[in-house]
Amino acid sequence: MSARILSGTEISKEIIDEIATEVRGIKEQHGIVPGLATILAGENPASLSYVALKMRTARQVGFKEVQDNRPATISQRDLLAIIDRYNRDESIHGILVQLPLPGQIDADAIINAIDPDKDVDGFHPVNIGRLLIGGTHVKFPPCTPAGIQEMIRRAGIPTDGAEVVVVGRSNIVGKPIANMMLQKAAGANATVTVVHTGTRNPEDHCRRADILIVAAGMPGLVRPAWIKPGACVIDVGVNRVGEKISEKTGRKVAILRGDVDFEAARNIAGFITPVPGGVGPMTIAMLMQNTLNSLKYRLGALPKPR
Repeated sequence: MSARILSGTEISKEIIDEIATEVRGIKEQHGIVPGLATILAGENPASLSYVALKMRTARQVGFKEVQDNRPATISQRDLLAIIDRYNRDESIHGILVQLPLPGQIDADAIINAIDPDKDVDGFHPVNIGRLLIGGTHVKFPPCTPAGIQEMIRRAGIPTDGAEVVVVGRSNIVGKPIANMMLQKAAGANATVTVVHTGTRNPEDHCRRADILIVAAGMPGLVRPAWIKPGACVIDVGVNRVGEKISEKTGRKVAILRGDVDFEAARNIAGFITPVPGGVGPMTIAMLMQNTLNSLKYRLGALPKPR
């Protein structure tokens, strides 16, 4: 029997509608809306497209949105000054610096300069530390891992005591989602294994997984023999493997492929995410959720993390 498709597009729409409703209520009660500033240095086509989508979604939910585009030649000093200005701007509740940055910029220095209480990407060391401790310490979980966990939760997939295998150990996805799934909390409390480039016989670990989360950046890495029948397979990979002509626009578009052999895996798994339309839309939805929560923390509508 074919797997149930976990559509991030559909689930994210539910979340976006919920956020928009909350924003309207906050505006009526307090006369304020969440503010999100996105800073982009340079004209990387993928980054331009992604930032435009984030800003469009921010407007859709009723946020104040600021798209601050800067030339690729910007100095680190000037970029730090821009971040400082948004740190001090009380109408801005979330600051996001789009990565990658130009070569003359130290990305760590930029991330560390963002006020942790406005770091809605969840990359600042303070927020990573909060995430590691877990529980009431967590403020802004990184958006892609948060989207994965929310997708699993909304699909009703049991996690308590489940075998979770994460393929990949990046700071953006692999490490944080592994930590989130092992926390003693709802939607977690799992036994977690992380598979990486140094792992011997990775397929043996993957075959044990009740929930298999693949974020390796290698198209088609996970083959059908690696998947436990009935498992939930979350494919985070978005790999460009060529181009094709769009039937709708007549223009060239990228051919995208995940880290999992989707067509074969869907006949074995119980649940599976598509690429595209899986984890990607959830990432943007959780960015909006973090930005809304930032304002709610300030208003006292959420208890402040310890």
